[in-house]
Amino acid sequence: MAIDPEELLPLKKAPEIVIGQDISTLSVIELEKRISALQGEIRRSEEALKARAATKNAADAVFNTKKS
Repeated sequence: MAIDPEELLPLKKAPEIVIGQDISTLSVIELEKRISALQGEIRRSEEALKARAATKNAADAVFNTKKS
C-alpha cells in the first residue's frame, strides 16, 4: 500500500483566535487566555513595525545622502 505524501506533513493547527468570532460562550479563563494571546500578538506586531522602520531608516540614510 502506497503512502500518501500529504500524510507525512505535520497537521496544521486551526488558529486559536479568530478575529470577530463569537466570544459570548467563552469562559472567564478562555477570555483571559484570548486577551493574553492578543496582547502577545500586538507586541509581536509592534516589534515588526520597529524592525521595518529601522530598515527603512537605514535605506533612507544610504539613498538620501547628498554627494558633494
